[in-house]
Amino acid sequence: MVTTDALVFGFTGHGINMLLVKRGNPPFQGRWAVPGGFLEMDEELAVSAARELYEETGLNGIELKELGTFGTPGRDSRGRVITVAFWGCCRFDEYFIQTRAGDDAAMAKWFDINELDEIDFAFDHRKIVERGISRLKESTEYAEFVKRTRK
Repeated sequence: MVTTDALVFGFTGHGINMLLVKRGNPPFQGRWAVPGGFLEMDEELAVSAARELYEETGLNGIELKELGTFGTPGRDSRGRVITVAFWGCCRFDEYFIQTRAGDDAAMAKWFDINELDEIDFAFDHRKIVERGISRLKESTEYAEFVKRTRK
């Protein structure tokens, strides 16, 4: 089984937030996760990530870049599941109002990336989030954000 996940970072005037969804269904019902879900048989990976992001959060039109593949055995109790994670950035003020839970997400919420230690993540999503934040901090988007906020 193959899934795709979409990490979205929202730049505010003073910080960076990440969008997570609270799972509405087992496994890990009630725990926080990166928006994502199963790849359809005739679907491209990036299209799947964008579709799942829209279905679970209402966000659309965010450029997503491939982050990596995660496939540790046992990461999903439903069987052998490999996920391809994507990441993207947006201006928080442009997308905050569009954010809403949908599909199998019980809630969609933005979290400050400096306050994720206390989050009870589903699956291996803490590992995915940590890699995403690391990639973000290496990006030109992050360098531009730091430059703007230091003025």
